[in-house]
Amino acid sequence: MQPPPIKAVLFDFDGVLTTDKTGSLTTTRYLSAHTGIELSRVQSVFRRFNDDLTLGRTTHERTWAELCRALGQEVSIGALREAFESTPLNARMLGLARRLHAGRAVGIVTDNKKDRIDCLKQLHDLPSLFDPIVVSAEVGVGKEDPKIFLAALHRLGIDPHECIFIDNDRENLVAPGSIGITTIHFDDERQDFDGLFAALEAHGVEAGDA
Repeated sequence: MQPPPIKAVLFDFDGVLTTDKTGSLTTTRYLSAHTGIELSRVQSVFRRFNDDLTLGRTTHERTWAELCRALGQEVSIGALREAFESTPLNARMLGLARRLHAGRAVGIVTDNKKDRIDCLKQLHDLPSLFDPIVVSAEVGVGKEDPKIFLAALHRLGIDPHECIFIDNDRENLVAPGSIGITTIHFDDERQDFDGLFAALEAHGVEAGDA
């Protein structure tokens, strides 16, 4: 029996739709350059708040004063938005998403901070291409939990076997795979688009060269 046609392709955000492996790297690298504080120190301070921010238990706005105290420097919260805006998008992957969007839904499932993704949605008009955009900080669970993928499927109105999810971290493929979503690992270190295109086409999704 033929498998059902793929009706949607879901992308991870950082490391797939961006050329930085994580959003934390993008944000802390910018703030380190902006403040002159050593990158490792900025990363150490932000790491304390990462889980609560990523799961929506707090916001950057609520924690900013504490973050600044830990950094030992008053930093305008406007610099945080500039850090978000410095996110380097992967133009070739976006090209692929546009090609796929011509025949099916494309969306995003990401472990991320709400304010960061809200900023980038507005800056790059992401909702005009990606729907749904499911963010861990909004649903309260990350990609280790099938619930975040079930939320995406619910919004799409499709079954798991009608969906593909692409991520650069193999660990993030376990939960969606457990509920029947087809998963594809993207080797972001090699920017292995040939392998990605082949994997998509093996599941009946014509990718071409974006």
